[in-house]
Amino acid sequence: MAEVVSVDSLLDGWYPGWKPEHLDNNWLRMRPRPFTKEDEDSFWFADFHWPRGFSPLGMMFVADAAWGTQLAAHQLPLPPAGGLIQRMGGPFLYEGEVPITSEWEIGNRAARIEKNMGPFLMNFDSIWDERKWELDLGLQYFESYEFDGKSMGQLGQYMLDATRFQQRAWEIHFEIMYPLLAIYLQLYGVCAANGVDPANIAKMLQGREHKITETDRAMWDLVDEARRLDVGGIFAANEAPNIRGALASAGGNASIWLTKFDDFLQIWGHRTEGISDINIPSWIEDNTSPLGQLKNFIGSGERHDFDAHLAHSIEERDQVVEEARSKLSGEALGAFNELLGICQVANFAWWNEEHNYYIDLRASIPVRTGALAIGRELGVDRVDEATFMFMPELMDVCNGNESYANLRSMVQERCAYYDSYQSKRSEIPKVVGTVPEKVEDPVLIEIFGMHSHYFNGLKADAHTTELTGFPASAGVYTGRARVMVNAMELFELEDGEILVTEATSPNWTPAFAIIGACVCDGGGSLTHAATVSREYGIPCVVGTSVATLRIKTGDLLEVDGSKGVVKILERASGEPV
Repeated sequence: MAEVVSVDSLLDGWYPGWKPEHLDNNWLRMRPRPFTKEDEDSFWFADFHWPRGFSPLGMMFVADAAWGTQLAAHQLPLPPAGGLIQRMGGPFLYEGEVPITSEWEIGNRAARIEKNMGPFLMNFDSIWDERKWELDLGLQYFESYEFDGKSMGQLGQYMLDATRFQQRAWEIHFEIMYPLLAIYLQLYGVCAANGVDPANIAKMLQGREHKITETDRAMWDLVDEARRLDVGGIFAANEAPNIRGALASAGGNASIWLTKFDDFLQIWGHRTEGISDINIPSWIEDNTSPLGQLKNFIGSGERHDFDAHLAHSIEERDQVVEEARSKLSGEALGAFNELLGICQVANFAWWNEEHNYYIDLRASIPVRTGALAIGRELGVDRVDEATFMFMPELMDVCNGNESYANLRSMVQERCAYYDSYQSKRSEIPKVVGTVPEKVEDPVLIEIFGMHSHYFNGLKADAHTTELTGFPASAGVYTGRARVMVNAMELFELEDGEILVTEATSPNWTPAFAIIGACVCDGGGSLTHAATVSREYGIPCVVGTSVATLRIKTGDLLEVDGSKGVVKILERASGEPV
């Protein structure tokens, strides 16, 4: 009999004053909403991409993501399910599959995907270039918008435009992601059927730089400038929140460096320490995180050698490809070569990092900046207070149909509700509902890491000192753990620590230059932590399901990224292992 994990701990009535019509967005098959008891009949997992959860206005993104997956699954169509659907436990996001049960539809979808994939793959570069052009066009408009002197009606129109742009960005996201994943899975199938370790497929696609790496190189250029201008001492003497003020006060070379930093932000600063989370400021709005990370780099010694690691990545890629070819012959070899050639162009592993510069870390910032501008006009007490209205409420205020004075008390209750949950992320259940023995959806397997070891980890003894996951990046490393729920204090990581988290996203990438290893609850071979760990040459184990529950900051760990095993060697508390 399947295990059923109760949703009772997640049934708290949700945000004060919410109504179902507040979430009445575009949808195809199923709408997001808070949990109800009937949801125990399905399987839901806490999505590691959003450890802080969502404010009411942030729910626009949740609806847009649901729409994007369901639209892409309908148009391509992949995966076997009809996309993803979301439930909310407190402000936290849980994901589930939209089921497809019709035998006719399953057959129809299989025929359509066979017909549609060829034209997409043959034209991938031009399709992605066209989508980047479209995204750049929108970003240029929103990022240069002047809010001064605008009426509430004009600010309301800006918000409508910004949320539509966000929706379009995520339509593009899944429109591109699903077919890239589909062709990757075809290569996976050929390898698995012919004795080639599928775990090596991601390595066959590495060795191609992307926008996130460009950001990291630019950050290290700033490190070189700080050393050349001899301002490193200012970084060492100040905590991250105070660095900018200290540089500005110092003048001279420090002012020269600060000008270079501001130039950097104009190109690379439109990003946040979280994916599409409008309650996180961008690097431009708040410099604390990038300056804190630069402080770590300046104190870490030599510059990270990007060229050497890229060369090694290419060498490893070519070696793995040749080893695979040596095991194949005849039709199998021909199929492998054809699919590998396609995948190295329509390259999911590369695109999964590249697109974040345009979409995941950037496309929701206009929604935040618009909400902050509206808040200033309303005279709010808290800078992001306007993000605690649902979109219909916000538009009623902007259009003069509702006075904010009538909503203020309720909105502030919502702020308190959201804040009360920020310390509870580690307490929420990883999965709820009817837990399957395994899943078939390739998105859940390869992106969320729901291999057999994920479900085995959920069942493991709570006192176990050995965790098993997916061997994402080879090597063995021993060091102290730093457990982080989100990336807001990324700059607190110390050189050589082992990062233990639910999962990483591209905003975490700079940390990989100083950590010794990485361990994640979720993720498979194609997730960010796996890809970037290989790029930086550090051991990584993903898909452990419970690492953040079993490991504490300061614990001494051994991470074996070749076997996918994490051992707790010593407790920081001094308790016996």
